[in-house]
Amino acid sequence: MNLLAVDTATKSCSVAAIQDVTTLAEFTFASNQTHSKHLMGMIQTVLNLSKLSVMELDGFVVTLGPGSFTGLRIGLSALKGLAAASGKPIVGVSTLEALATQFAFTNLPIYPLLDAKRGEVYFAGYRWQGGLIIQEIEEQAKPPVEAVRAMQSPCLLVGDGALFYREPLKERLGSHARFVPETDNILRATSVARCGYAKLIEHSNMNNGQLVPQYIRQSYAEMALKEPK
Repeated sequence: MNLLAVDTATKSCSVAAIQDVTTLAEFTFASNQTHSKHLMGMIQTVLNLSKLSVMELDGFVVTLGPGSFTGLRIGLSALKGLAAASGKPIVGVSTLEALATQFAFTNLPIYPLLDAKRGEVYFAGYRWQGGLIIQEIEEQAKPPVEAVRAMQSPCLLVGDGALFYREPLKERLGSHARFVPETDNILRATSVARCGYAKLIEHSNMNNGQLVPQYIRQSYAEMALKEPK
């Protein structure tokens, strides 16, 4: 099965093509510019390197969130368009779960944290068990110290939120806080593709219109509308 996967949830933008469990090509780019400037070119580059056309793909996988509201819409819109044009299915996966799957080497609880701005992080808790990733804490948005308050044993903190708030997290958790090298905090589209592989087989007849971003919390605009005038 040939799959194309995209992640645009954070500052990094990543595109990958896989054939079953083999990575054919991956392009990851970190920039402060909007992902709309680079995404379609990155997709074409990955397809060229993989020697695949859009019609030779069997499906698409995209991160639905949490993450940047604008970024999520860019990735989802791009892949929905390709899916509609090719008549191929598309599935969405959790940004946090996809990030956690990159750390199958550890038996520690894995806590992916993404910078959510406003002094908060998006986070959840996972653990690898029997070759499967198991979610132990649901996805939430909280201040970083609040997010880890209940952690009473060594755990692996990953993601740009763990990187940005490293010092307050270390102060709160002490020796229980374990971090990965800086470059490992970036979500790779290969991980997104592998998360979506079984899901795509299971939901091959999914209505593409059902996919919507999973923001977790309200946008600035939504919050402003609810403020008393």
